[in-house]
Amino acid sequence: MKKKSDKQKDLQALRGELEHAYHVFVTSYEKFTVAQDFELRKVVRAAGGKYRVVKNNLASKAAEGTKSEALLSDVRGMTSLAYTSADPVALAKALTAYAKTNPALVFKAGMVEGRVVNIREIQSLANMPSKEALIAKVMFLINSGAQRLAVSLNGVARNMAVALNEAIKENKFGQ
Repeated sequence: MKKKSDKQKDLQALRGELEHAYHVFVTSYEKFTVAQDFELRKVVRAAGGKYRVVKNNLASKAAEGTKSEALLSDVRGMTSLAYTSADPVALAKALTAYAKTNPALVFKAGMVEGRVVNIREIQSLANMPSKEALIAKVMFLINSGAQRLAVSLNGVARNMAVALNEAIKENKFGQ
């Protein structure tokens, strides 16, 4: 049995992590083996997140006064949290891919940018392109417009140079 001071430290540690986590996914880990749990932790870490098995009472107390209070106020059953302050799409993709191969991982709910989302919205989030892919697409669109402008301006100068060259060849400039 843990001492009260150890429980208080655990509560403060989880509260500190939840205050900085903008994206939280609540899952159930029932019937997990140790190997599955180890593999899930590696997957979450690779996606830039953290994974933690929590007691429901600890989770609801730690969430009091944080953005995740509405999410964790009424959790039931065996509960684990995957959370990050970075890219929620990467974490949602990682968890969804892991859940497809390991049906023991079940989503309960989630929070993205401080807004509670349901399981369907988590699936939609997992189907989105990553933040890096979206930035690359935007940069391509911006660059393609600038590139077209540069080609057009270059074409005008090139056409003018060709016309002057032809005029010189035809000796139209006063000799």
